[in-house]
Amino acid sequence: MRVTVGQPVPDFSAVATGDQIVRLSELRGRPVVLYFYPKDHTSGCTVEGQQFRDLHDRFAALNAVVFGASRDNPSSHARFRAQQGFPFHLIADTDQALCQLFEVLKPKKMYGKNVVGVERSTFLIDSAGVLRREWRKVKPDGHAAEVLAAVGAMSS
Repeated sequence: MRVTVGQPVPDFSAVATGDQIVRLSELRGRPVVLYFYPKDHTSGCTVEGQQFRDLHDRFAALNAVVFGASRDNPSSHARFRAQQGFPFHLIADTDQALCQLFEVLKPKKMYGKNVVGVERSTFLIDSAGVLRREWRKVKPDGHAAEVLAAVGAMSS
């Protein structure tokens, strides 16, 4: 099953920081921003998270909920979230189910080796659970502001 813009996103549940279970169906009535990033504690992922953090109050003013997601485990996420003061939760997609649903796993080269990694991507799901926007191959700097503008446009 592939998520497609304009179609409902299948319900999912995932483990997040704070021992939370995030269920898409329980977020109905609110826009959901789900951003995938490669790895906790790395430079690009830190910049991206910091920018979502710094705009968090503006997302909240639009009733939007933000989640970061990577394949890192819950304890790594908890440290990363605490170090960076992220007000939003991080989803630990250790079984890669969400990564597969959103098709963000892509072949990459790392230190000369072929690996499968997370392509930095963001998905905007409306209050009815329909995928409204997707951004792929994201550059971290300035991305959160672009997503915020899209949430604002969707709300007006």
